[in-house]
Amino acid sequence: MENIELKSFLKHNMRMSHIYQPLMIRYLLENGGKVTDRQIAEEILKYDPSQIEYYQNIVNNMVGKVLRNRKVILKNQKEYFLRDYQNYNNNQIKELIEICNKKITDFINIRGEIIWNHRRKNRGYVSGSIRYEVLKRANFKCELCGISASEKALEVDHIVPKNLGGENSINNYQALCYTCNSNKRDTDKTDFRNNGEIFHMREKECLFCNVNENKIILKNNLAFLIRDNFPVSKYHSLIIPKRHFEDFFEIRQAELNAINQLLITGKNTMNNQDSTVRGYNIGINCGKVAGQTIMHCHIHLIPRYENDVDDPTGGVRNIIPNKGTYLRNIT
Repeated sequence: MENIELKSFLKHNMRMSHIYQPLMIRYLLENGGKVTDRQIAEEILKYDPSQIEYYQNIVNNMVGKVLRNRKVILKNQKEYFLRDYQNYNNNQIKELIEICNKKITDFINIRGEIIWNHRRKNRGYVSGSIRYEVLKRANFKCELCGISASEKALEVDHIVPKNLGGENSINNYQALCYTCNSNKRDTDKTDFRNNGEIFHMREKECLFCNVNENKIILKNNLAFLIRDNFPVSKYHSLIIPKRHFEDFFEIRQAELNAINQLLITGKNTMNNQDSTVRGYNIGINCGKVAGQTIMHCHIHLIPRYENDVDDPTGGVRNIIPNKGTYLRNIT
């Protein structure tokens, strides 16, 4: 590609979803047309405020706090000061720097790259489109503290950590701000030791643990959708988590994501198949007294049609006789 062609590409043909393309081309131009992938990554890092914010959090709430408590440093607002620095001569400063370098080198030699695993285990490349879907599902807010993406950078985090068997799946992703993501390991009390196996739990005698594959209409990594064997309306469907557990209150966040995905996809599919669908009931029976007959969590997705009942007022309230007409009693 000649210069004039590159100029045309940059000005007219380059489609951008981020700053990466012009940044990479500029860096190549500035460095004789040849650089390594690491050099390009380091250049990109200069523009990424989320990484700076992450380590600012480390400085202020971890290392800075420890050194202040040990009376080694002082802090005034955002500035840090080394206590008694003015009393050191150049030789003393040089000697202290050499001691620091040796401490760093020795620690890395002993521990290896494991010291950076807190930044790697839940990572791995997440495509821009998947990242967008995760953030959109979270309404561009941290799903732990609720802060907006406009106030603090959001990261895509594995709900079940990758090193503990968590999948690279949109159902296992959540949006966390960099603070919540960095603190998650220290504050989450959940025992994740068996999470790699727990999603494979099945009950030998359970009807929903042994559904014929041919009956499955939609599925993802943690749940599937089938038609109800005793439908109350056309296309009445069940969304069933693959893991065997009794009712909705035992669900895990990753399964909730998977079920919600199938509810939306199932609803859109039904709308495309039948233009006469006018509404939906989504129902969950938890416990025998609530009408649950198969003790494996499942969610009913029931399409509704004009005049399918004499009076639809009250919807799910009608599961208890005479409770659906409450509006008539409001004066």
